[in-house]
Amino acid sequence: MKKDGYYSSGEFARMAHVTLRTIRYYDKQDILKPSLVTEAGARFYTDEDFARLQQILLLKFLGFSLDDIREMTIDDSDYHFMLNSLNIQLKLVQDRIEQMQLVEKAIRDTSEAIRSEHSIDWSQMLNLIHLTGMEKSLKNQYQSATNIAARINLHSLYSQNPQGWFPWVYDQCRILPGMRILEIGCGDGTLWKSSLQKLPGQVTVTLSDISHGMLRDARRTLGTGDARFSFEPIDCHRIPYPEGSFDLVIAGHVLFYCEDIPQVCREVRRVLKPGGTFLCSTYGKGHMQEVSRLVQDFDERIVLSGEKLYERFGRENGREILSPFFSQVSWASYEDSLLVPEPEPLISYILSCHGNQNQYLLDRYTEFRNFVKKRTARGFRISKDAGVFLAKTL
Repeated sequence: MKKDGYYSSGEFARMAHVTLRTIRYYDKQDILKPSLVTEAGARFYTDEDFARLQQILLLKFLGFSLDDIREMTIDDSDYHFMLNSLNIQLKLVQDRIEQMQLVEKAIRDTSEAIRSEHSIDWSQMLNLIHLTGMEKSLKNQYQSATNIAARINLHSLYSQNPQGWFPWVYDQCRILPGMRILEIGCGDGTLWKSSLQKLPGQVTVTLSDISHGMLRDARRTLGTGDARFSFEPIDCHRIPYPEGSFDLVIAGHVLFYCEDIPQVCREVRRVLKPGGTFLCSTYGKGHMQEVSRLVQDFDERIVLSGEKLYERFGRENGREILSPFFSQVSWASYEDSLLVPEPEPLISYILSCHGNQNQYLLDRYTEFRNFVKKRTARGFRISKDAGVFLAKTL
């Protein structure tokens, strides 16, 4: 296949083993536009378009609507985007396999109940109905995992501190043999994967998250054969453990998302042993500010976050928030910056933010990419203002 060649609509359809009608429909629905349209109206596609079509066909196979697919894919085939996309798609396929296994079990159990008892367990049938209506949860999990991966990717590629963020946070934990540890908001378990060789054998680590999808990712990251780890769905506002259960509680970039931060602090203090430690990471107002300025230089209407999370719980006010609940509160800064020499990972990070950027960038994506490419040509430096609070109980 010629790298920079153009293929007619018919050739492109045959390569992908789909009908020409399908290709035309995706064009009409603004899901897959041709790379070249001649004055005569002939449409031509490239290898890059083929990579995007791969995403579309897989997501369609997994049951997503075309409206969902339009939101879940980006018209860029740079290897950074494609590698990240393939990794997330793999997780999505694994999620679908696990959920379909649950559907299979529910169907078998219901069939067996009808055969043996000659009656229908309506509650079990309702469970089956809810299991088969899983596209929305899968879509949300896909988008959440994509956003997390984009943020981690930018930092792992371009951090100037040779000790990465997660190994540094692990070192701040000062884990000793025999400790009982709870992580709230564990995400995909990256903190532990990065330091598995350092973790003592005689510890117990409970990874918790309110998202079942994140817990699935954490299980895959760490495997189920390591007896040190357990996985629990927990709302950190109501931690289901008795007083004095843990030596260490970890919350990595979690508190500013919590609805009631004082209540979470009360719960953490309750489940910590005397002398235990609450380690919570956050950032300050200077963190990644160059990225916000970059997008506003392109379009001043763009705001990358609907709210300034550091104002809810950040470096500037974290000590004041924690002090009513803990006897000693100290701050440790992670000294680092980013130097980004290429546009794609930075764009992926920008698109992962919780603001209004997609409203203004997706329709001008090529223009924005060229804009970022010029800014990163000589290296784009980004300040970081992040670290951890270490709060001790009496």
